[in-house]
Amino acid sequence: MEHTVLEHQEAIAKLRKFAEDVNICMFTTLTEACELNTRPMATARVDDDATIWFFSNEFSGKTTEVQHSDDQTVYLLYAHPGKNIYVNLIGSCEIVRDKAKMKELYSPVIKAWFPDGLNDPDMCLLKVSAKEAYYWNSTSNKMVAFLHMLKAIATGEQYDEGETGKLEFE
Repeated sequence: MEHTVLEHQEAIAKLRKFAEDVNICMFTTLTEACELNTRPMATARVDDDATIWFFSNEFSGKTTEVQHSDDQTVYLLYAHPGKNIYVNLIGSCEIVRDKAKMKELYSPVIKAWFPDGLNDPDMCLLKVSAKEAYYWNSTSNKMVAFLHMLKAIATGEQYDEGETGKLEFE
């Protein structure tokens, strides 16, 4: 398996592509009892500086956990088994209440969570500044991957899962 370390703009481009392909991530925070709390979140956008944006309720558990965290570290896990794309990202999170930024990132899909749209007084943004990420990407579909596994078993060669690597943003 090819292992790559990508830095800066190349890493950001790859992150953006993965986030667009998968869109929903498992957004993980730490509770006050130091337990992991994970929930699905839709990615609003990935900026050119590796900032990842999410809409949230200002009074939700995740925003409370971010506010009470010493270093505001969060973990984003993107997975698309159908496309064999997996990303584990570590970043720092802050709560943003900027109405202009909300308007910039807003899409009609957000109404499913916020029926009043941009007029919802509890709406906020979560701004995740990516620190680093690890990814696994196999461009093969499941049938091709299965055939490659069978070939590896038959020939005694190690199975090549595709591309894996580290994305560095700082």
